[in-house]
Amino acid sequence: MVPDSGGTWMLPRLIGLQRATALAMLGEKVTAADAMAMGMIFKAVADDDFEEAISRMSTQLANMPTKALGMTKRAFNMAFENDLNAQLDLEGELQTAAGQTHDYKEGVAAFIEKRKPAFIGQ
Repeated sequence: MVPDSGGTWMLPRLIGLQRATALAMLGEKVTAADAMAMGMIFKAVADDDFEEAISRMSTQLANMPTKALGMTKRAFNMAFENDLNAQLDLEGELQTAAGQTHDYKEGVAAFIEKRKPAFIGQ
């Protein structure tokens, strides 16, 4: 059998061709710490700390300008399909759209007023 479900496309992009090839061909187990070091995952958290870490991260993301986070995710997802010029165009479109949101205005006001912003996802 060969890697499937997009593994041969995604893994080399995440960790490099040499590491991806070695993992697929040698079948070595990857610890969470190794996966984090290779860039396969963002963060490794101990089992006992998992619930607290997820709660903290979820709260942090929910209190951020979620519309801008969605636009950022869209831009990163398109980065592998676009050439540099197309990506720069997309960034320009998204930056213009983000700059017209309520949360952008709130973020600027909060910065000027030296207070914590109250984002509402609009």
